[in-house]
Amino acid sequence: MAISNPGGLLNSVPASQKQALATNYLDLSTNAGWGQQYLPDLMEKEAEVFGPRTISGFLSQVGAEEAMTADQVIWSEQGRLHLSYKGKIATGGDDAGADSGGGGNTSQLTIESDIDETSGFVAADHGIRVNDTVIVSNSAGVFKCLVTLVNGVLVNVAPYGQANLADNTTSKGTTILVYGSEFGKGDSYYTAAGASTTTRGANEPTFKSFSNKPIIMKDYYEVSGSDASRIGWVEIASEQGAAGYMWYLKAESDTRARFNDYIEMSMLESELNVASSTADSSTVLGDLTAGAGTVGTQGLFAAIESRGNITTGVTGVNASTDLAEFDAILAEFDKQGAIEENMMFVNRATSLAMDDMLAAMNSYGAGGTSYGVFNNSEDMALNLGFSGFRRGSYDFYKSDFRYLNDKATRGGINDASSANAIRGVVIPAGTSTVYDQQLGSNLKRPFLHVRYRASQTDDRRMKSWVTGSVGAATSALDAMQLHFLTERCLITQGANNFMLMK
Repeated sequence: MAISNPGGLLNSVPASQKQALATNYLDLSTNAGWGQQYLPDLMEKEAEVFGPRTISGFLSQVGAEEAMTADQVIWSEQGRLHLSYKGKIATGGDDAGADSGGGGNTSQLTIESDIDETSGFVAADHGIRVNDTVIVSNSAGVFKCLVTLVNGVLVNVAPYGQANLADNTTSKGTTILVYGSEFGKGDSYYTAAGASTTTRGANEPTFKSFSNKPIIMKDYYEVSGSDASRIGWVEIASEQGAAGYMWYLKAESDTRARFNDYIEMSMLESELNVASSTADSSTVLGDLTAGAGTVGTQGLFAAIESRGNITTGVTGVNASTDLAEFDAILAEFDKQGAIEENMMFVNRATSLAMDDMLAAMNSYGAGGTSYGVFNNSEDMALNLGFSGFRRGSYDFYKSDFRYLNDKATRGGINDASSANAIRGVVIPAGTSTVYDQQLGSNLKRPFLHVRYRASQTDDRRMKSWVTGSVGAATSALDAMQLHFLTERCLITQGANNFMLMK
């Protein structure tokens, strides 16, 4: 029997010196993996070329978290105290047979909506009553009137200063504001000086009810048993702040960090489906009841676009170079809750534009020499930024929003579609009082807070568990799987006090 060695012993020529040469080491591979003179120099420390990559942390600064056990969160917010509506005017209104004193040729208002254009408002449920005094305002002027008849959405008024009001049939082109009432001597709460047995009726306070539903988010990381047994050491710095040499499963850390970012991004970007949408009929989410609001959840941006305020700037996409836009924001906030302290989370371009705007307010800073802190000296670093300012009775505190800057997140979306870019968001500071229908009481909560599913049996705020046969064996799978799960939604209370900058 012959013994052969077809491959031979490569690179086996001995050298007279202790030196690694191309001829005196064993090539244990048939490919070029070791087929070079010297081994590569492995740099053990991982290069951090993107800085802090995670964008989470925004909600932890402006909100809170609270457990829930239901499939839906319902809360109510107080309505406006005063009665103000939108409608139109037509002369020659019918008095409907009542002795209202109108004479059959009165000015007739048609109530179309409340002043906030709230969805679901029923015009017939307005609070205007006979003997109310109202201000009627449109393009023709401002007129003071006495209400003489109320018949559903039709309201007859008698102007104090003229015979009748001019027609204005533009839908919602007329504003009607109740400012008081007037009765004759001895009158009771009747439609016309006691001539009718129909009572005037009492006004009941109104509230607005809103709801949101949680979504379930899942992800997992997997490494095979073979890879898990091949140990390599690399010096790393994880997104959670840990640093040092570790068994190289950094991909697990990246997966966890990415999932945490997805949680925050979902609370910002998600929206509820509309009826008959593609998402509504999708079978991906299982056997869900069809209909509007059954898929998805309402994130911060969708809540502001639905119930809050949007500013697109005064002169363009990025118009924060003068105070005109902020004066318009203040005027809108005056119409809303007038909350004095507000936090602005903006992208880089808007932040720099605000710095330039505020620096321009310093008339002594010719050429920007006293830009920022106005007592700069030649031996100190020039401060070119502002963290906040006060305008009128409002304080604004500015902070960069990494999510709007990072090219891999909203920053890339903004670059691709600058006309629809989100420049920032203005969020009121402090708390709001709302009625919680589950607890049956008024509670003070931050304007933004996250609700997550939890009970004594299962806490779904942020679950993680390991399955597989690597380590503690739980199944026959020749791998380790690390699972992540959360179920949560964002509650945006008092969205009328928020401003989305687009």
